[in-house]
Amino acid sequence: MLSLFDALAAKREGLSMAQRIYDAIVVGSGATGGWAAKELAEKGLNVLVLEAGRRVNPREEYNMLAWPYEMPYRGFGNRAELERTQPIQSRNYACNEYSRKWFVNDLENPYTTPPDKPFFWIRGRHTGGRSLQWGRQSYRLSNFDFKAKSHDGSGDDWPFSYEDLVPYYEKVERFVGISGREERLPQLPDSIFLPPMNLTCGEWQLKKAIDRMGDRWRRLTIGRVAILTKPIHEGTDNFRAACHYCGNCERGCDTKSYYSSISSTLPAAERTEKMVLVPNAVVSHIVLDKKSGKAKGVHYVDALTREHREAFGRVIVICAGTLESTRILLNSQPLEGGDQGLCNSSGVLGHYLMDHAGGGGASGVMPTLTTEYQGQYGRANGIYIPRYRNLDEGSKQQKFIRGYGFQGGSNQSLQMGRGLAGFGSEFKKKVREWHPWTINLGGFGECLANYENYVCINRDVVDAWGIPVLHIDMAFGDNERNMVYEMGESAGEMLEAAGAKEIRVSHGPTSVPGILIHEVGTARMGDDRKKSVLNKFNQAWDVKNVFVTDGACYVSSANQNPTLTMMAITARACDYIFEEFKAGRI
Repeated sequence: MLSLFDALAAKREGLSMAQRIYDAIVVGSGATGGWAAKELAEKGLNVLVLEAGRRVNPREEYNMLAWPYEMPYRGFGNRAELERTQPIQSRNYACNEYSRKWFVNDLENPYTTPPDKPFFWIRGRHTGGRSLQWGRQSYRLSNFDFKAKSHDGSGDDWPFSYEDLVPYYEKVERFVGISGREERLPQLPDSIFLPPMNLTCGEWQLKKAIDRMGDRWRRLTIGRVAILTKPIHEGTDNFRAACHYCGNCERGCDTKSYYSSISSTLPAAERTEKMVLVPNAVVSHIVLDKKSGKAKGVHYVDALTREHREAFGRVIVICAGTLESTRILLNSQPLEGGDQGLCNSSGVLGHYLMDHAGGGGASGVMPTLTTEYQGQYGRANGIYIPRYRNLDEGSKQQKFIRGYGFQGGSNQSLQMGRGLAGFGSEFKKKVREWHPWTINLGGFGECLANYENYVCINRDVVDAWGIPVLHIDMAFGDNERNMVYEMGESAGEMLEAAGAKEIRVSHGPTSVPGILIHEVGTARMGDDRKKSVLNKFNQAWDVKNVFVTDGACYVSSANQNPTLTMMAITARACDYIFEEFKAGRI
């Protein structure tokens, strides 16, 4: 029996793409593409979703409960093949024998960088995109972020405030499901929460030590994650079960307990029967109508046959991921010619690339905890310490502006027994008794928006489908390096206060851009069309029926994980798209 996806695809094949004009074309099916498809289809628009990668069949491909002995390489993978075909992707912990299929082949998807400025572009091309393997940490931004320039004078404010986005944060959180604990911190607004996961004993010890420090801004809380701690949408087609703590999220979730577009927003969109999803459609550029000056569709390459095709729509919503969305715009040409890309009258398209800076933190052991205190194995979450630097008015105590947050945790490692001597029952006894509690904190710091961090098209190199690739030129500056050094100092201080021993402090080096997978910017929003690509509703200034709603629209990176905000921005943009569409203005 055909799935609804396949039935709709078959229906599409019966109607020539050249004959049909969709109300909206959504490019990408990940976290933001799924939300765009759901919102627009539920509002009654006919939506075409183009996904560059293959269709994923969860029943056949998820392997969250597979044991190492079930895998050809016992879970270690073929390292030679990984390093040959995925030298960049395999730098990510989740690109392993179980999950490498969720990452691109680097040989087919090249890009270039200056020799002295590496950038690790981690990507997934398949239905669901990176929502299948993301870390699910979900934090709101505040006006310390949206109005950062007003706070410290650096960079630019976003063209809307936190208050403008609150209804859309709430809409996303209710549908997705975010577990966490209320803290009432102005720098980290609370979400609508499902019950929080529990802290471990080591984490409680650290929390109490931080509370004793008396810093009104500093707080330890459980991570806020898009993982269900109780079932949601019971009695509906959107039903999703609570997490059962198997701890293998990156392999795909059979119970739909963590948010991915393939288990949540895309099925909601397909139930409207207003959405058609076409996989293996590698979009190269936007096609303009010479009479109206508006976009009339997109040009794409069939990933399997290499045929060139066009799809037509009244609105184009680009949700391909920060860098891929900008690549599409840069590969598109305006009617008046030129080689600077579409929607680039401001000259800032491709500029202001950002990624979070890491590399600073600390780790140690907790000697006061023994094996009688049990950890929480399989909890796919950790602790979070929100930003606590540079929040007071006129704060000048640091050698950097903005701030950072910490993620980490404390637990017993089941692997440390490998170094013990012994044999038989004596060895087993040692293993049972010797499970030291470890603790760690790793920083995620804000990257300042810098015009000199940019991407452009390298027309001398093409991908497997003949499309010119991106050249990425980005490096962290002194502000990020100073921040990373201070991360180490501060993390070490907190672990020492908690009673940790054998503390190892890292002051860097600062992480390579891209490796934290929070790349944003390059098609920024703004109030001034001379300084931005998009207006406050993610609408391109130059081509009014083109919208970009993923991380490319970011004005500043903040220090929180970006995906929740991207989804909320997409929901907000879709409300605007629908009203403009209904009024005949786009």
